[in-house]
Amino acid sequence: MATEPHVHGPDDVPHTHPEPGVDPHAPLSSGHRALRVGIGGPVGSGKTALVAALCRALAGELRLAVVTNDIYTTEDADFLLRNGVLPPERVRAVETGCCPHTAIRDDISANLDAIEDLEHTLGDLDLILVESGGDNLTATFSKGLIDVQIFVVDVSGGDKVPRKGGPGVTTADLLVINKTDLAPLVGADLSVMDRDSRARRGDLPTIFQSLTQDRTATAVADWIRSHLAAAPAT
Repeated sequence: MATEPHVHGPDDVPHTHPEPGVDPHAPLSSGHRALRVGIGGPVGSGKTALVAALCRALAGELRLAVVTNDIYTTEDADFLLRNGVLPPERVRAVETGCCPHTAIRDDISANLDAIEDLEHTLGDLDLILVESGGDNLTATFSKGLIDVQIFVVDVSGGDKVPRKGGPGVTTADLLVINKTDLAPLVGADLSVMDRDSRARRGDLPTIFQSLTQDRTATAVADWIRSHLAAAPAT
């Protein structure tokens, strides 16, 4: 049986990061620290499966840790532990006790504490994945919490989803359209989704993927590698 994840709740005290008087939502400074990648999206879009796939792809080459967010449970962290994609000490669970976007955008203190705990326990890290709880198309991450954001949608809602827009679709550094293998079953036209994603996102990248066909999310893992390679030298 997998070890239960270390849980951070909304009432955990004390909060030691950021320092008093420092805007917690100011963009993260560059320097010698882990790249923080936020992964958000609606319920059931495949965020946790994507995190698991990225762990399979990257854990052997990077010092990696994960923070998950759920409202009242540790379900997403438990999924990662059951699937053995990371040792338990590299996973932290945050119970938000409120709408998921609150803990990743508004009051980010519980997530900051979870990251600080990982860094204190594990030492230097290369990459921290912060998975939001299931939210809606408006979900975004505070720049005081993450460096870049991946937004995950899936084809089960139909090919109209990118056209609906919303900050998650239009502003995320990477849009992932997931479960493409289901498109014929739900009548979703991937070419329409591609066209509408380009219209909504301009030059921002979009990746189409099926994790049943690619268990290591190769294109997304390569996108993360490119950001790590572009990080300023210290």
